[in-house]
Order: sequence, then structure tokens, then C-alpha cells
Amino acid sequence: MTFIVDPVLSGDEIKSTAQTYQDLIKNEGASIVHTDAMGLKQLAYPINRKSSGIYYSIEFSSTDGAAIPKLELALKRDERIMRFLSIRLDRYGVKYNADKRAGLIGKPRAEEPAKAEEPKAAAPVAKAEPAKAEAPKAAAPAPSSEEE
Repeated sequence: MTFIVDPVLSGDEIKSTAQTYQDLIKNEGASIVHTDAMGLKQLAYPINRKSSGIYYSIEFSSTDGAAIPKLELALKRDERIMRFLSIRLDRYGVKYNADKRAGLIGKPRAEEPAKAEEPKAAAPVAKAEPAKAEAPKAAAPAPSSEEE
């Protein structure tokens, strides 16, 4: 479940809003797998004359899904929530999220600067090759001037 909280609220109110829905999920017998506070992000289009919102994502596991209708009803009634989306993940989605949290998917931040240095080392080699290609071009006009 992902939901967008109104950014006008104070920091404590925003955290208490997220905690309210985590408690509701736990009280309905579901277990929370992962909670991600994505923070303030720009919206694709204005909602209630606001161009940004605070995103939260809660991944939870439920055997019968009884918590979902109650959770969605609470989200619809809450004025602090701008939008929400609840989806059911199949086994591949669950595995993908687990692998992403474990660091198996995506580029580690430590390797990105090392990859940035590699093209710099390859750049002088690339510059040397065009210089060799220019030498035959200079030699080609010389035989044509002898033919005249």
C-alpha cells in the first residue's frame, strides 16, 4: 500500500498518520514486512491545489486479506491522505522487493564513482585512434595532385 500525506501537516502529525495505518494493519492480523518513508516528492498533477506530497509505502502480508477493506475505508475518510493505492503482489513482486532490500537488485552507490573513472581512462585511447585515421586522409590528396 502506498499513500500520499498532505505536506502542510507538521512532522509529528505526518509520522502519527503513518503510525496510525501501521497499527491498523497489525490490529487486523496482518504482518508488516517493510515500511518505506519516501519523503517529499513532486506530484504529477496538482491534488487539492498542492504540487507535492509526502509518500509512504507499507508492504504487509495477510493470509485472508480482511484488513484491506477496513484499511481502504479508513484512508478514504482521512482528510490528511491525498491519495492511496493498494495492490496485491504476486510471488515475483514479493521476491523482487526482498531482493531489492537485500541489495541484490540495483547498483550499489560505492561502485558508481569507480565506473565514472573508467570512461576517463578510455577517452585518451579513443582520441588517439581518430588521429591515426586522419593521417591516411592527408595522404590520399597527395597522389591526386601528382596525377594532375
